Amino acid sequence: MKFIVSSSYLLKQLQVLGSVINSSNTLHILDNFLFELDNNQLKVSSSDLETTMSATLEIESTSQGSIAVPARLLLETLKTFPEQPLTFTVKDNSTIEISSDLGKYVLAYAPGEEFPKAELLEDPSTTLIPAEILATAISKTIFAAGNDDLRPVMSGVYFQFAPTGVIFVATDAHKLVKYSRTDITSSTEANFIMPKKPLNILKSILMTSDAEVKIEYNDSNAMFSFDNYTLVCRLIDGKYPNYEAVIPKENPNKLIIARTQFLSSVRRVAIYANKTTHQIRLKIAGTELNISAEDIDYSNKADERLTCDYQGDDMQIGFNSRFLTEMLNNLQSDEILLEMSLPNRAGILTPVDGLDEGETVTMLVMPVMLNN
Repeated sequence: MKFIVSSSYLLKQLQVLGSVINSSNTLHILDNFLFELDNNQLKVSSSDLETTMSATLEIESTSQGSIAVPARLLLETLKTFPEQPLTFTVKDNSTIEISSDLGKYVLAYAPGEEFPKAELLEDPSTTLIPAEILATAISKTIFAAGNDDLRPVMSGVYFQFAPTGVIFVATDAHKLVKYSRTDITSSTEANFIMPKKPLNILKSILMTSDAEVKIEYNDSNAMFSFDNYTLVCRLIDGKYPNYEAVIPKENPNKLIIARTQFLSSVRRVAIYANKTTHQIRLKIAGTELNISAEDIDYSNKADERLTCDYQGDDMQIGFNSRFLTEMLNNLQSDEILLEMSLPNRAGILTPVDGLDEGETVTMLVMPVMLNN
């Protein structure tokens, strides 16, 4: 078994696949890349048992076979090479030899049969989504997903496909993001919960792709195929909470303000907030928004005044500044709309401009009780 491949081309593909591999694995074989050679095509896979990802590379070869190659050793070697062709030759003594312009490097491999096989999806449903839209949907929602092991359903992103459009939701019970598109549709109704790790991997590659992503899914697994990549992952089992029930429908108090100006103020004032609660206070009256924070333990306080466009009753409401900052950072619009009803009900953030036709983003942030 022998093949020739460009060093930088191989490195680029392996760096993507390497993000699947855990730093510590219970199964030693998972520390390897699986190389499956079929003449001039090389399929490289990596897995952590939950997620398996593979890439198909064009190479020069007339051989066939499969071996598992130590991932870290190979990546560290490839990173040091300038662009050049590398020749991989599998020897009889369970070693693989890499020949470069500079020298030879020999590493031990394991038999390819030991590597766990990717899940085959039986009778899947299919939806097509442009890579750019899927990347946006992931980056707009994933930051709001929870980290609580006791509530695994809230640690992923909820995908909801229907003939009327697609919806992506993430929440950790303090904040919630709903991203929807009516310009992308699915022939059947379906919903599933995607774990965070495969979504983060997808997000980083989809940003630079202009392909169409084919999503196939059944009750337990989902498969994403695009360009030369395939990612299969196990879905989170369980019923997603009824997110529509927590989005307040009647919000008579409406505040419109420049996003970057509001974000800068919140960031500055938050420096003076209590380090445990991160609480900031918004006091709105007429066209004036007053943002303040106080840390009584250290006698720190800050107070800023901004002009805004406000319709509604004068009100005071408290928010966790970290949640508010994350949300404002994730919106790209020039102006945002903050809708509120009462100081103990959630506030709703939406972009006023900068959205595509058929695209909506709704962000919900729970208030914190103000200690007057």
